[in-house]
Amino acid sequence: MSPRDGSGGDSPRPAGRHPSDHEALAFKDEVEMAQRELASGEAPVVSPPSGARRISWQKWTFMPAFLVAALLATWLWFRGARLDSIAHQAVDNGKVWIALRQHIQLTAISTFFVLIIAIPLGIALTRSRLRRATPFAMAFANLGQAVPALGLLILLVIWLGIGARSAIVGMVIYAVLPVLANTIAGLRGIDPTLTEAARGIGMSPTGVLTQVELPLAVPLILAGVRTALVLNVGTATLATFGGGGGLGDLISAGIVTQRMPVLILGSVLTVALALLVEWLASLAELLLRPRGLEVTA
Repeated sequence: MSPRDGSGGDSPRPAGRHPSDHEALAFKDEVEMAQRELASGEAPVVSPPSGARRISWQKWTFMPAFLVAALLATWLWFRGARLDSIAHQAVDNGKVWIALRQHIQLTAISTFFVLIIAIPLGIALTRSRLRRATPFAMAFANLGQAVPALGLLILLVIWLGIGARSAIVGMVIYAVLPVLANTIAGLRGIDPTLTEAARGIGMSPTGVLTQVELPLAVPLILAGVRTALVLNVGTATLATFGGGGGLGDLISAGIVTQRMPVLILGSVLTVALALLVEWLASLAELLLRPRGLEVTA
């Protein structure tokens, strides 16, 4: 037995032995190589799971919970309020639901016409043949918002007569600007090298538009649609002055008859509808955003 061997012979090393010099050098080389790849940006990036949620639960629940609480509080207060015969005449026989349904119809119809007018027009104005007409089209669209909404509605009533048609035309003129401007800005903001590369691989102009340009412009276009929806909800309250109905009937009746409960009810319902539409539009904006451009909300 060697005096330097305190184990009493050639017994095996314990399982937790220290690595040899060669193993230590190899491990050190691997660590240094990984650090160099990470610094140079060549290291593999772990992609998020395909089933990951795109919208947080706060985004799903906060606004609906707030609206339910606000509407419930308003309903309880309205039930406890003392209403005279004039106030009852303004809200009885389902008039509140009729006004709410008319308001939603006005908003939906006007937004539909805004989309089928502004988006194709914005696409056409970014093509080479009509690019020179862009300043004139934008000036005309700006004119719709430069004129006061109530004055525009009165002019349309004189021209088209009393009814929902005048209100819808006025709402379309008033809300076409954000969608048109965002469509043009979204298409013009695309890197030209992307469209040139698409043409270089043999894609047709229609294919470049539908598969490259429009998907990249979707975030800005959806933001314009979201703005137009909220504008239309607010502008629809003025339809009452042209015989178009809507929640403006309740607000107008509350002001004319000086009945505060009727006025507050119409105002709260209008604000709640605007917040609900804005929330739904924000969800649609996140869900319809292309996968490569999405941001977790």
